[in-house]
Amino acid sequence: MQWNKNDTDQYLQAKEYIDTVVMALIPFQLSNDQELSKLAYQDEVLQIFASEITRELSGRTMQVPAYHYLKSANRESETDRINTWIQDSAKQPFQHTFLLTFDASWKKQERELNGNLLWLPGIQSGDIHSKEIRQYIHDQVMQISELIQSYW
Repeated sequence: MQWNKNDTDQYLQAKEYIDTVVMALIPFQLSNDQELSKLAYQDEVLQIFASEITRELSGRTMQVPAYHYLKSANRESETDRINTWIQDSAKQPFQHTFLLTFDASWKKQERELNGNLLWLPGIQSGDIHSKEIRQYIHDQVMQISELIQSYW
């Protein structure tokens, strides 16, 4: 399920079956010209990953809005904010939270997060609509879906 009106209405009717949250952690920074395109591209690709994982695991997962943060922000304070989001989601019957990111710096904070961090090797550039990128995303989604299912 996605974070939209129709899916949230469906969620309210079947929330006892939907026990997993999928949230993308996406860096944002306008002050570095060299990284603008890369960060925007990774945002697009990570959103596709999250949507495809949610679609693959339909009936058990809810994709919540992505968590955007300044790339230069203090990870400890961002960890506290993310944990607040996770605590709020735990008020619903969500038992599992998976945080998707291309940003390897989150690995240092992994133990402090109240969810399961899934770091993915980042794609730097390419045509999102190309057969190769779509196949890569599909292959990764299948592997991540299996990993998430192992937590159930």
